[in-house]
Amino acid sequence: MKNRTLYFGDNLEILRKKIPDESFDLIYLDPPFNSNRNYNVLFKEGLQDSPAQVHAFEDSWHWSHESVENFDYLVSKTNENISNLMLALEKTIGHNDMLAYLTMMAVRLIELHRVLKKTGSLYLHCDPIASHYLKIALDVIFGKENFRNEIIWKRTNNPKGSQFDSKKFGQATDTILFYTKTNNYFLDVDISRRKLTEEEINEKYPKKDERGKYLEYPILRSASKGERPNLVYEYKGFTPPKWGWVVKKEKLIEIDNRGDLGWRKNGAPFRKYRPSEDKGEPIYNLWDDILRIQSNSAESLGYPTQKPGSLLERIIKASSKEGDWILDPFCGCGTTVSVAEKLKRNWVGIDITALAINLIKHRLKHQYGLGNKQIFIDGLPTDLTGAKELFKKDPFEFEYWALDLVNAMPAQSKSKENMRGADKGIDGIITFHKNNINGKWEYGKIIVQIKGGGVQRNQIATLKSDVDREKADGGLFITLEEPTKPMITEALDAGDFEVGFTKVKFPKIQILTVEDLLNGKNPNLPLGFAKNYYKEAKAVDMEKSNQKSLL
Repeated sequence: MKNRTLYFGDNLEILRKKIPDESFDLIYLDPPFNSNRNYNVLFKEGLQDSPAQVHAFEDSWHWSHESVENFDYLVSKTNENISNLMLALEKTIGHNDMLAYLTMMAVRLIELHRVLKKTGSLYLHCDPIASHYLKIALDVIFGKENFRNEIIWKRTNNPKGSQFDSKKFGQATDTILFYTKTNNYFLDVDISRRKLTEEEINEKYPKKDERGKYLEYPILRSASKGERPNLVYEYKGFTPPKWGWVVKKEKLIEIDNRGDLGWRKNGAPFRKYRPSEDKGEPIYNLWDDILRIQSNSAESLGYPTQKPGSLLERIIKASSKEGDWILDPFCGCGTTVSVAEKLKRNWVGIDITALAINLIKHRLKHQYGLGNKQIFIDGLPTDLTGAKELFKKDPFEFEYWALDLVNAMPAQSKSKENMRGADKGIDGIITFHKNNINGKWEYGKIIVQIKGGGVQRNQIATLKSDVDREKADGGLFITLEEPTKPMITEALDAGDFEVGFTKVKFPKIQILTVEDLLNGKNPNLPLGFAKNYYKEAKAVDMEKSNQKSLL
């Protein structure tokens, strides 16, 4: 297992077949919540800022043949506690979408428990729809004695819905369930303390001397702490009551020598506590100081369910050290692996969509300059045989993979429901610089069509019609099979299009095979075509983003 790995595929299959026991120090997962919603990914249309949406996934689960198989496995091939749990859930909620979801989660939590180190921690991000069931499942699989916290993340001060329109209070929080594998685990709560603002420092430290700001802090023990004869000693003519000083005499002298021992008018001593000694505000299980991602946020990638980097930074800093191994089995747009990379951790991400894997690749290249040689990608084709296998297994994911080979943006209408021709013959779009008029760029557009099955001449004629209908400059036909001679002739007959004042010509219709692309051949396109079609997240100061939301 390499230290920067993205796995494409079902995380259950990958965990079982490719991840050894006790591999990870920290696991964070943000699985679908079973809220029965559809999610879209936002894109930039090439170098333009007009957004495009592509259907990414459905956040829903249904009782199916696969659910039955996994349920039977949990009941008959695990342990008595897990079996009893699933049978109780079946009796309580019946064979429905919720049981399908809990079955999906339980079978994966067993594998996540297996791959977590004995000293490791797991954070499961969920919402109230199923959090109570998931906590019971975690109690059974990880042991109720290994439950550490139910963290409440207040993600907004302006929740959707209220008691007035839906007869319930608005939902403003998510739940993060924190479990460990054993009692011997790493946790550094101090590293996540929130730094005080200048205003808060002035309020907390109201007094000042030649060394700077301070607040008066007890240097004498209180009666409630009991007698301590060994801490009762005389210093500069003052002897405390039988409860004693807070520190031994050597330490008291050290405090005095650095100018941090003060004396009140009545002769009582106190300690001068300085801002430099302040570790910040402690973090409790209510996290209300982290902004959620907004559509206009510099951090936003336009990906559904994207979580703030500062949220992951808090978790990763608190429960891992540099060089530790981090896993996100539902990695989505890659916030976990991005923050892990920033904090010098080793990381592994898993996602079932090629769209997500491609997005993460672009994100890591943009943020950290990581190229294909520095990120190991498992599960996506690297040769023609693999490409054919992916097309046979899932034509939809094959299209996303092939589009990324030419850096084409998926068409707005792309979804599994539109696979049978409702996409108007457009699988993807490449945008490029066409003309610069008075300092402003005019953009050109190439329509991309992907074919994994048999190909014939009339498909090129159809692409030419699509190019004309969409007022595009050209078309790119990518095929898994070798094109026929009539197809090649049809493409040549389409002629050229011109770019810029130099009138440089490019083929109006181009045909490339998947094998061509895998061997390094690129389409003949104008210089300056869109290199990054995903919305790019700008660098964000995580410390500054840890502030109370005003939303």
